[in-house]
Amino acid sequence: MLVIAGFACGAVAGAVFAIKKGGNKFDIAQYSVGCGIAAAILGLFATIAAGWILGL
Repeated sequence: MLVIAGFACGAVAGAVFAIKKGGNKFDIAQYSVGCGIAAAILGLFATIAAGWILGL
C-alpha cells in the first residue's frame, strides 16, 4: 500500500518541481516518473521494515 501511495505522491511532487523550474511536457513526465519511482522504492523499504518490526 505504501508503494502505490509513494509513487503517486512522488509523481505529483516531481511534476510540481518540473513545472516550477519551467520544464516542457517531456521534462514534467521525466521528473514525475523519476520521483515516483524513488518514492515507491522508499515506500517498499518502509513496508518491509514495518512488516519486520511488527512480525508480520
